[in-house]
Amino acid sequence: MAGELTVVGIGGSVAAPSRSLAALMLALDSAREAGARTTLFDLHRLRLPMYDPTVRHPPEPAQQLIETAYAADGLLWSSPLYHGTISGALKNALDWLHVLVERDPPYLADKVIGLISTAGGAQGLQALNTMEFVVRALRGWAVPYVVPIAQAREAFDDEGRVRDGSVAGQLQLLGSEVVRVSRLFASSGTEDAEAECARASEKVAAATG
Repeated sequence: MAGELTVVGIGGSVAAPSRSLAALMLALDSAREAGARTTLFDLHRLRLPMYDPTVRHPPEPAQQLIETAYAADGLLWSSPLYHGTISGALKNALDWLHVLVERDPPYLADKVIGLISTAGGAQGLQALNTMEFVVRALRGWAVPYVVPIAQAREAFDDEGRVRDGSVAGQLQLLGSEVVRVSRLFASSGTEDAEAECARASEKVAAATG
């Protein structure tokens, strides 16, 4: 495989401290340890304007996000669970990627995407389900292994440090898995990678079902 793999993290919230951002950073660290070059887009700092489909030239923060995401081999998305879905900040960031519709290939075609959600309650699967719909709409591939973090206030302290070893292990596994599957796409071609993803999905379904 030629070149260095790149993994881009998009997430966090406009609130500080952001536990979804802390989770994303931990997964990105694992991706970097697995050999990828990583870039973080912290939505609190990025401060994207609202997506406007009539804008022909996206503003600089949006343009940077769009081009970096398009050039990446893999991505990690992280969102808090808000009212049964993802945050408006993450949805707005993903909406800006519609600009990629005219590219060849379009959108995030054949890019590998790992998903994280944080919730104040018992589970955050609704946010993960929403993100999976967006992944498909953007023609990417979500890795079967996802990380829903329930009771996030207990998993992370107020400084964003993880204090639950099980959560840390899950995030580290997700980061390395995005790199592994991205490398598979890059080295084996799309058809082989799709077959591998399908086999991995079946294993996850068997283990959890």
